[in-house]
Amino acid sequence: MKKTILTFFIILTFASCGKSKVVSKIVGIDWLLGKWENKSDDGHLVETWTKANDSLFIGESYFIKDKDTLHSEKIQLKQKGENLLYVSSIKGQNNDKPITFIHKPEIEKQLFFENPKNDYPKKIAYKRIAKDRLIMEISGIQQGKPSSDRYSMKKSK
Repeated sequence: MKKTILTFFIILTFASCGKSKVVSKIVGIDWLLGKWENKSDDGHLVETWTKANDSLFIGESYFIKDKDTLHSEKIQLKQKGENLLYVSSIKGQNNDKPITFIHKPEIEKQLFFENPKNDYPKKIAYKRIAKDRLIMEISGIQQGKPSSDRYSMKKSK
């Protein structure tokens, strides 16, 4: 009996040591955390990111023109297994269900997410150009035609 229990613990020890560790893809993008803004004649775009834990960032984005909020969105950037996911929820769109975009690591020097099944956006990209500046670009199909929006964002203090 003691031999059986000892064998069980040895097997359990080796099995737990043999588990592969998932490499964290979210750790290297702490630069995204904070409040980012774009002010123009068209309005004021704000995107804020906070770190919930080592595998989840929580974001919020809104666009205000004069005193009207024209766009409001809740965002999650999360690691699920080997994948880094960008999950967007916009009240009143997609039956209030979130839309998931998958990180494409082969697109170098930017944080690039894609969901080819979604009309607009299909692609979301963040390109860090300085410690306190980034370019955010969204693109896809609107009203049957290719469309994209590009925003130069500055980090607020």
